Amino acid sequence: MAVSTSSTTSRSTSALRPLRRRAAARSGRSWGTAYLFLAPGLLLFLALIVYPVLLAFRMSFYDWKVVKGAVSPFVGLDQYSRAVADPVLHKAAINTGFYLVATVPPQLALGMLLAVLLNRAIRGRVVFRALYYLPVITSWVVVSLVFEYLFNSQAGLVNHVLVDWLHVIGSPVDWLGSRWPAMVTLSLLGIWKGVGWSMLIFLAALQAVPAELLDSAAVDGAGPVRSFFQVTLPLLRPVIAFVTVMLVIGGFNVFISVFVMTNGGPANDTEVVLTYMYKQAFSFLDFGYGSAIAYLLALVIFALSLAQMRLFRYDREVGE
Repeated sequence: MAVSTSSTTSRSTSALRPLRRRAAARSGRSWGTAYLFLAPGLLLFLALIVYPVLLAFRMSFYDWKVVKGAVSPFVGLDQYSRAVADPVLHKAAINTGFYLVATVPPQLALGMLLAVLLNRAIRGRVVFRALYYLPVITSWVVVSLVFEYLFNSQAGLVNHVLVDWLHVIGSPVDWLGSRWPAMVTLSLLGIWKGVGWSMLIFLAALQAVPAELLDSAAVDGAGPVRSFFQVTLPLLRPVIAFVTVMLVIGGFNVFISVFVMTNGGPANDTEVVLTYMYKQAFSFLDFGYGSAIAYLLALVIFALSLAQMRLFRYDREVGE
């Protein structure tokens, strides 16, 4: 009987082998087709992203020469040491930090407030959503030029309103001609342009909050404010973490508005890290130093993003 059972099992296994081979062949063809469709995008990613990133990392260790045939001497960590001791880069880092502090909290708070208001059944909320999101999709160059006109020291609309209409100040303010007024102007532009994005993300998260939880809180006697802070806000913690990380990364990437409105002037007073890096690489052709600044900036962004995710316990929330 045992022999019969063993022979039956052997015949069954032999019969299954062709089926397994055919299944493996079909699976191989499926993977091959998938890789065939992925290949163009993967090649573009390697050519346009990975290769430049690796080349920039290599350039940061050389006094890179762009002249054909010129020898680029290896300087090791000298470019990074130069960046750490550069006073203009220090000023640019302070300006970037100011921009972060001035733009990230208002975008979080205003975005949440607008999302809560537009999540209600109010008349014309679709139109309001579109209007608040419109600056997000508007060209940075266009809005920078508009703000440059609005805050012009001579013929700007803001000075005209403050001096001639409201009589708040006695003389026009040189908004873009000195350091901190210019940084305030740039920050106002960043808030105005970015708050719609935060609003949209928070609005989507609010619509995903289970209605049963809010109904239970109302039955327990919680009002709208208490229900928001004790029920809705804790559920939005992963979303708040995501928005905060993205806004901080976006704040470090501020470039176009500064480049268009002040170009880092006067006397490098409104320089930010990216504009200074751009000038070193493409104005002074010091690609090695520009690459070193870029990698230092990437390291700072990575460390801050990791710290924020740990602070919000983002990983654990996502896992749950």
